[in-house]
Amino acid sequence: MKILIIIANPNPGSFSHALGAETAGALRGNGHEVVSHDLCAEGFDPVLPARELPPGAPLPPDVQRHCDEAVSAGGIVIIHPNWWGTPPAVLKGWVDRVLRQGVAYAFGTGDSGEGVPVGLLKARAAVVFNTSNTPPDREKQAFGDPLENLWKKCIFAFCGVPEFHRRNYGVMITSTLEQRKQWLADARKLVAEVFPR
Repeated sequence: MKILIIIANPNPGSFSHALGAETAGALRGNGHEVVSHDLCAEGFDPVLPARELPPGAPLPPDVQRHCDEAVSAGGIVIIHPNWWGTPPAVLKGWVDRVLRQGVAYAFGTGDSGEGVPVGLLKARAAVVFNTSNTPPDREKQAFGDPLENLWKKCIFAFCGVPEFHRRNYGVMITSTLEQRKQWLADARKLVAEVFPR
């Protein structure tokens, strides 16, 4: 199975990148083909220009490649820090430009966009790994865990992905080496279970 990994963290030495390496290793160990993108390192442009808004609009080659990879993936893994309860701008821009109408979802005949979409992604599962400096209990109690709702309901369910898993690792700023090792082991175990041999 082809698994798409998207990493959005500008620091190449970040724990997000360690999660990406650990995840890719687990998936390859289970015999999967891994397609991985480090959006910041690649200089992915997050700005959605007006000319790309219409469904079926011609896209730049790099954006078209991302669309093709998203459509053909049997699974998707997203890795990013929690910034203000949202993904970094580069990842939000990736969602805007890549998980677009006609690629990740469509509306029925005669529906001008006000109805319930039909998900087009064939991925059977999505996994999201977040890093955070907010304790998980506070994230849920004070903020309502906005990333859970965003990824699970607003994006992956909308695009037809039936299975969703998420882990939020933190508090990163005070974490120990032993904690980070445990989190990497947890991430490896999760992806190996979600995407077995």
